[in-house]
Amino acid sequence: MTDTALLVIDAQESFRQRSSWGEIDSATYLRNQQALIDGARAAGWKIVRVFHAEPEGIFALASGFVRPLAELRLDAPDLEFAKLRHSAFVGSPLEVFLIENSIRRIVVSGIRTEQCCETTTRHGSDLGWQVDYVTEATLTMPLTDATGKTWSVDELKARTAAVLEGRFARVCTVAEALAGQPRAAAA
Repeated sequence: MTDTALLVIDAQESFRQRSSWGEIDSATYLRNQQALIDGARAAGWKIVRVFHAEPEGIFALASGFVRPLAELRLDAPDLEFAKLRHSAFVGSPLEVFLIENSIRRIVVSGIRTEQCCETTTRHGSDLGWQVDYVTEATLTMPLTDATGKTWSVDELKARTAAVLEGRFARVCTVAEALAGQPRAAAA
């Protein structure tokens, strides 16, 4: 029995329908996400797959794109559901599932780094879970803000890591998450 659950958030075909999909390093993300899934399964962790759904467009259930990314192998997750909000905790069975399974630690991965993954991390931390945020197993796309500045994927990931680390989560690599050990302090 383990007290850890891996959350695979919004790793779905909907994102492949966006023109920005071709601008990102999806191969590295997919490799890291699969390594985390495989390691979690080997460690006996609970695995939760979450999809994002909206009433219309490529995120609508009727679109046919709210399904796992084809490259990811994750048969029979312990819990699977579609969410309608950014946080995987809002209006979903996630909190009850974690409590019923005596989960104390959640490991967050998926798409988008600064949106649903970050929001779920903050929410989970505020609810009392120990959270590991695996930046290299998250994916995002460039984002243009209201001033016209375009934030690169690397900038968004660095910003997300900076605001989460030590406040809401332990920001870590796939290997560190699977080891379950805090990083060594900087010398």
